[in-house]
Amino acid sequence: MLSAPHPSSIAGEVRPVTAESFVHLVRGHARTRPDAVAIRSGRERITYRQLWQRSLAVAAALREAGTGPGDRVAVWADRTAGTVAGALGVMALGAAYVPIDPTHPGERTASVLAGAAPTALLHDGARGGGTLPALSVPVIDVRELPEAAGLPEPALPGPHDIAYVVFTSGSTGTPKGVMVPHGSLTNYAAWCGDLVGGADSGSGSPLFGSLGFDLAMTSLWVPLAQGRTVTTVAGIWDQETLFGEGGDPYTFVKMTPSHARFFDVLAEPPRYDRVTRLLMFGGEGLDPALIASLRSRLDGVLLVNHYGPTETTIGCCAYRFDRDSVPSTPTVPIGRPAWNTRAYVVDEALRPVAPGTPGELVIAGRAVAAGYLGGADSGKFLDEGELGGPAPGRAYRTGDTVELLADGELLYLGRGDDQLKVNGHRVELGELRHHVLGVPGVADAAFDIVRGPVDTLELYVRLGGRGPRPGAEEFSKAVRGTLAAALPSALVPGAVHLVDEIVVNANGKTDIAATRARAARG
Repeated sequence: MLSAPHPSSIAGEVRPVTAESFVHLVRGHARTRPDAVAIRSGRERITYRQLWQRSLAVAAALREAGTGPGDRVAVWADRTAGTVAGALGVMALGAAYVPIDPTHPGERTASVLAGAAPTALLHDGARGGGTLPALSVPVIDVRELPEAAGLPEPALPGPHDIAYVVFTSGSTGTPKGVMVPHGSLTNYAAWCGDLVGGADSGSGSPLFGSLGFDLAMTSLWVPLAQGRTVTTVAGIWDQETLFGEGGDPYTFVKMTPSHARFFDVLAEPPRYDRVTRLLMFGGEGLDPALIASLRSRLDGVLLVNHYGPTETTIGCCAYRFDRDSVPSTPTVPIGRPAWNTRAYVVDEALRPVAPGTPGELVIAGRAVAAGYLGGADSGKFLDEGELGGPAPGRAYRTGDTVELLADGELLYLGRGDDQLKVNGHRVELGELRHHVLGVPGVADAAFDIVRGPVDTLELYVRLGGRGPRPGAEEFSKAVRGTLAAALPSALVPGAVHLVDEIVVNANGKTDIAATRARAARG
């Protein structure tokens, strides 16, 4: 461990991660175990040799179309073998892939594409739904590319080259592109691979989350980094593929706590002890009560609470436990930092707080992304030297409130700014407000989360002007329709309430509990 530069800091293990890029890892498996299955997608089986050959075909097609190192390529992110080969081919060329979620509305997709400025768009037949956007750049169908062996390899990228750009919710209404370099991705894959077990531990992982959302990248890139199998799942409704028993158990299954609550109300809740060796939670705070509710189906299953904003390369902290060692803390701790990564707990002036005192979590080291596309950092990125760190380097202010426990573990306490987590999706309230305040007649708005098998947002709206008050049902439909045209479905409120006042507390912040109570009284 590194020596702690101030009293509320903790460092992950210092481990050498020697892979030049993620692409080098996959190429290594294609050479040393070419016939091992890399991707299982329905009845289709793609070996590492085939995956690498397809990736080279993608790289060659992109190069011919004018894309080169340092460019960005949009990837229509269906959960298919062709999509994975497409992303790998982009990275092999030294370019960065930008996942585009087919389920997002057209306005959201257009905003991401405008920010990404891709030189090409790849797709695998658009089998995940949605309509391919009209672009003035080459559009390449991965299915139509040759799979012939012997294609030349391009000069593969290095650790400082950008592997992918993923767009998060933006506080100004415009999504922000987070640039993640290969050095950060390989560090994450090595650390997370160590968390989930050795080479003979299980058969890989199911991929059922949206590839436009980096929570799912754990289930894609970690198994491939280790030479295991990724099993694509059409969606969370495909229970047979996701939880069907038989064959080797998965090495790990990753989901949000909201996913687990959703699956728990099925007619036949999943027996995790029969389908996986390890169950990983991420994207939201983990309530110990949820583990208690799953306890009878977790015999022998290792558990991991995985934490990390997009800006810290998928995940930067983790806590391993089992059903018999659930801590008595309000939430399950988020544990200790990833390899070659450091965590600081600070006050608003970036001064260290005493252990056991709540403060903002700041992450530094290999986990931290290269910044936002376009250079804007909103004050989120800073130099680790400002924290008293061991050397200059990039650090990221998470906006999350944590506490360093006496045993050296980090405890997540909640958000310290205008963000919410809904079913694992990070939601910037500024983005929601931007769109809601654009609805004619809206003067102010506040948001709440209703927790359940599937979390939903609720919106409280104060109208302006002196005109006639619209009907609640009609107005709710209009607002939800406006948001559905611009935002992912997780950001669309399940209910809209008209209120006379958005209550503000003594600190000048929205008091959502008081606003909710006032709305209930009518």
